[in-house]
Amino acid sequence: MTVEPGGQPGATEHLERLITYSETLHAHPETAWEEHRAARWTAELLEEFGFDVETAYLGFPTAVHAAYGTGRRRVGFVVEYDALPGLGHACGHNLIAAMSAGAAIALRAWADPLDLRIDVIAAPAEEGGGGKIELLDAGAFRDLDLALMAHPGPVDAPRAEPYAVAHDHVRFTGRSAHAAAYPHEGRNANDAFVIAQVALGLLRQQLPPGTRVHGIQTVGGQAPNAIPEATEGRWYTRAESLAQLEPLRRRVEQCFEAGALATDTAVEFTPESRPYSEFRTDERALEIYTRHALAIGRRLDAPVEHRTMNRASTDMGNVSQHVPAIHPYIGLDCFPVSNHQPEFAAVCVGEAANRVIGDGATLLARTAHEYFAREPGPAGADPAGGAPAGGRGPGGGPA
Repeated sequence: MTVEPGGQPGATEHLERLITYSETLHAHPETAWEEHRAARWTAELLEEFGFDVETAYLGFPTAVHAAYGTGRRRVGFVVEYDALPGLGHACGHNLIAAMSAGAAIALRAWADPLDLRIDVIAAPAEEGGGGKIELLDAGAFRDLDLALMAHPGPVDAPRAEPYAVAHDHVRFTGRSAHAAAYPHEGRNANDAFVIAQVALGLLRQQLPPGTRVHGIQTVGGQAPNAIPEATEGRWYTRAESLAQLEPLRRRVEQCFEAGALATDTAVEFTPESRPYSEFRTDERALEIYTRHALAIGRRLDAPVEHRTMNRASTDMGNVSQHVPAIHPYIGLDCFPVSNHQPEFAAVCVGEAANRVIGDGATLLARTAHEYFAREPGPAGADPAGGAPAGGRGPGGGPA
């Protein structure tokens, strides 16, 4: 435990332990819903620092919950640790895990003085699986007064402005045939995918600003002399909000239906998870985080075009609709290298990564410390004129 100048929590005392934890996750990447070793290592780390730990949290084998303190107010630090297929930790979730765990560890000495219970929720499957949404539906997060996490990016960008996103699996089913001897007997599922992608390309002319449509074909056939009977793909549709997302998603689905109609094949367009929401930021918590980030020397003045990682979709957006939350991006100072590139995975260990762990854990802990240290005035009003100290607005919703 470290107390920094001004009596605020810092994460430097246990930094080496957090670095080891992060590097271990990085060296053993596990994809969505398969984070068995990551969950175990996270549980072991938090038990080591006196947290009460529950594994297989709410019935999810790779989710972990840890708690410290018995206060009436609850602050939650959110851990992610899933990796990308084929790219490992190219989104830096190993650093997210270390920053959130480190912040919770650093805040322990203030649990009793601030009447806090410190929760760590380690959620699986952010990369397309919607793990936080599943946990939210099962009852996680909802009793928190504030939820925090920080995400690595090429540069600092404190305000999260993610797209809402739908993740869909596409499958065309036709009929195989010999491509030379009996082509007229076949129904070409690969042609269906080609037609759908042409339709999607034309649709982009009419896409409203602030939307994205993109994906990959994962199965295209098995032999050049056999008409493909089945093809598959994964497609993402993004918009500024859930309200804007659904009609756009329907237009994308119609492009795939066009491919099926033209080739006399069948199509299945199936959600891979619940849609991810846009983000609702707790302004008071973000102001505190930003002020402390500047105080420790973080640079928040990168050009706008370098900061667009803050548009990346996240299931933390769904949490933010129920709980006051922030999701700042903390920079590795590596632009133009950016998330979801092999080069980004490489910089998620080493000197820059170690600084991000220390700074991120300290900033999250300091944000929580100040957020709950400001005592409410009459009728629960914050002395600065903000929401009550728990951060909730009228009716208990996010402020």
